Amino acid sequence: MLKLGGRVIEIKGAQPATTMLFSVSTNKLLPKVLKESKAYLVDEMDVPEDFAHYLILDSKKDLIESIPPGSEFTILPEDYAYLGNNDVIRLSSDRSSIRVLFRETASNNSILITEQCNHYCLMCSQPPKAHDDSWIIEETFKLIPLIPKTTKEIGFTGGEPTLFGDRFLELLRYTKSELPITAIHILSNGRSFKSEEFSKKYSEINHFDMMVGIPIYSDDPAQHDYIVQAKGAFDETIQGILNLKRLGQKVEIRIVLHKQSITRLINLCEFIGRNLIFVDHVALMGLEMIGFTRANLEELWIDPIVYRDTLSEAVGILAAYGLSVSVYNHQLCLVNSDIKPYYRKSISDWKNEFAPECAGCKKISECGGFFSSGIQNGYSKNLLPFQ
Repeated sequence: MLKLGGRVIEIKGAQPATTMLFSVSTNKLLPKVLKESKAYLVDEMDVPEDFAHYLILDSKKDLIESIPPGSEFTILPEDYAYLGNNDVIRLSSDRSSIRVLFRETASNNSILITEQCNHYCLMCSQPPKAHDDSWIIEETFKLIPLIPKTTKEIGFTGGEPTLFGDRFLELLRYTKSELPITAIHILSNGRSFKSEEFSKKYSEINHFDMMVGIPIYSDDPAQHDYIVQAKGAFDETIQGILNLKRLGQKVEIRIVLHKQSITRLINLCEFIGRNLIFVDHVALMGLEMIGFTRANLEELWIDPIVYRDTLSEAVGILAAYGLSVSVYNHQLCLVNSDIKPYYRKSISDWKNEFAPECAGCKKISECGGFFSSGIQNGYSKNLLPFQ
């Protein structure tokens, strides 16, 4: 598991109590005007001048003497040896800390917009907080221009990003202008889109490839509302989906599979096929063992091998209706062979691991593996490595 944030060894020369965003560079031949917004990753004695900041791994701190006199620099723990060209970081001088906000080589870059949410889901991996964290979305406006223009896709997540209303829509417009060929995937509970006015403003952004991923956990409104711990959420979510699709917007339905949602999974897939056949994608997702899931483990955990036949039936129903379907966050040996055409390696590389039992498996390169939290907090004891 990659470490994305924590303490640094030292930040030298920066003003006290300042937060700095930098694009990392390994290119010493950049024009001076570009160097002024970048942090150069020092790797050898020949260190170029004019960069705004310099980064040095602890194992190479003897190179400090090669940094131009009077320059700001940060000594990083070896945990950040993976940093590369065009990655984006936040450095906080008052806390002597770093946060990696974007990695160019990552297949999945999701940007947290807020920790606030109007749901309190039983299995929430990012438990909501009530405090004002509007500084995060304001920082995102500074982050977007630092992301390479060639980036294929970024995600916006929370909490619930749409709680910022028009300010969030402004961020989407800004992202479109700064990253014109980059697809955008938004994770939302969909309830804000119950407003026709908000949905219309969203559609008028007219992005070439922007999708909202919206969870539905049951065809029974009471059960869905129980899982998300918000009365009336089901009706508002469905209305939001209808508004978005009426305006020609892309929508993905996301279903996290656990003990509560699996009981009506077949009914839910029939409901989607009959009533929401116009959605663009349906994702059936394994449970991440983090956040509220750990507190509600007895109520949520179910071994994937127990519901493997139910999953096959659910995928078959959705496919029969002609829907685009994917199965995420599962281990290849715990799903039936008929799932393979829909199976995706989806767990972000920075939190992806394999269990000791997986050693020697012939299909480990095809398998999605585990969330690192799953390795730490428990996983199926029915793993059957392919020999």
